[in-house]
Amino acid sequence: MKVSLILVGKTVNKHFVDLIDEYASRVKHYIGFDIITIPELRNTKNLSSDQQKQQEGELILRQLQQGDRVVLLDEHGKEMRSVEFSSYMENKMNTVSKRLVFIIGGPYGFSPDVYRRADEQLSLSKMTFSHQMIRLIFVEQLYRAMTIMRGEPYHHE
Repeated sequence: MKVSLILVGKTVNKHFVDLIDEYASRVKHYIGFDIITIPELRNTKNLSSDQQKQQEGELILRQLQQGDRVVLLDEHGKEMRSVEFSSYMENKMNTVSKRLVFIIGGPYGFSPDVYRRADEQLSLSKMTFSHQMIRLIFVEQLYRAMTIMRGEPYHHE
């Protein structure tokens, strides 16, 4: 199984970029992992939030392949503690045959078409974080899940 993270728009803060790259390289020691960045839409001033979600959704759906297990990182999704997420990932590693794809949407969320394509929704917190921060938090949690699975000392109860 391979894990992919789809993002809408580049990560612009250099500090976040460096940390995301650091954790992504750590994750790759445990499992195949890549980050797919969908370019931000241009000239969005004349688009409603629904139009923007629709256009971003079309770009997201083009990145998906038949057989992908799709998980939206969404504020309305299921919340888990880090240990639960590790168990979740272990289960997916044993049951997903192709790609497990996590998606972080744009500033207005996901289009109805993306919600329909999704298999699950996870929330990283009840709090709201910037899209830049969520990218880092997710990749760090993915790394943490891998270390918990292996019984490595990174995570402390």
